[in-house]
Amino acid sequence: MTTSAIPPLRNEIGLGLFLMVLSVLISPVIDIFAKLAVTAVPATEITFVRLLFQMIVLGPIGLMRGTLFDLTWRKTGLHAARGVLMAVTMISFVTTLAVMEVADAIAIFFVEPIILTILGAIVLKETIGWRRYTACGVGFFGSLLVIQPSLQEVGPIALLPVVAAFSLALFFLLTRLVSQKEDPWSMQFHAGFWGAVFTGLLLLAGHELDIAMLQPVVPDLENTLYIAGAAVAATVSGVLGVYAYRAAPASTLAPLQYLEIVSATILGWWVFGHLPDAVKWLGIAIIVSSGLYVIWRERQIGRTTVPSLPPVI
Repeated sequence: MTTSAIPPLRNEIGLGLFLMVLSVLISPVIDIFAKLAVTAVPATEITFVRLLFQMIVLGPIGLMRGTLFDLTWRKTGLHAARGVLMAVTMISFVTTLAVMEVADAIAIFFVEPIILTILGAIVLKETIGWRRYTACGVGFFGSLLVIQPSLQEVGPIALLPVVAAFSLALFFLLTRLVSQKEDPWSMQFHAGFWGAVFTGLLLLAGHELDIAMLQPVVPDLENTLYIAGAAVAATVSGVLGVYAYRAAPASTLAPLQYLEIVSATILGWWVFGHLPDAVKWLGIAIIVSSGLYVIWRERQIGRTTVPSLPPVI
């Protein structure tokens, strides 16, 4: 069932931009903990625990809000699709972290906002001007200055962040479709549930078929804490992202994800001792400038027009 959507107010778009900034700045914390754990624990198991934790934390909140079982077959299908896409994104990216630095992997992963911007225009019919397209391109150029990813240096595994980027773009697209009338807490619970089912089946298959990369292990205390840290950060970042996409168009929020490279670079230096050089700092400045320009441009557009939204499910 669909109804006509009410265009978001300017203050709602501003709130969406603010929440998206918080979400992407927290997001690299997930990757830092995952990189610390993935040397001893398979990426699929890390993903399974993260999603299981998400279910356990958000389930009671959804029950208290009375929205957890407000389902139709169509909604359930969309929740399942979001869960699988979330799991594919996590597994692909965490697998990459086993052999690549966090900032390197994120730099490659930053084709995702460009994919999302294009999909937002094609599927959701969102109005996108040349300025926001340019902001995406400038932000991507800045990410290349921070870390120049090379297929020759890391081999075929460099393609995994691209897989993660495409699946995450599809995940955000579905989030935009579902979020207008869905409770964000329940949405994240259902995504975690279906993602946990998917990764649980992969682990079961790995155990039965003796597939090394899918073989579950019992982590020690240190790695258990790392996985728990990744789970907490993922849950917080995910909920903030849902609220952001509920308030503002996907194409408006997409370039802000480039800000993630800022906290990723800082955390990578703090935890692993990788200090950016002058060229990388220039790239960070370009990325931040691109994000700030998008905020300024959205405020200018908001004075005369407000982007239209797709039909609400």
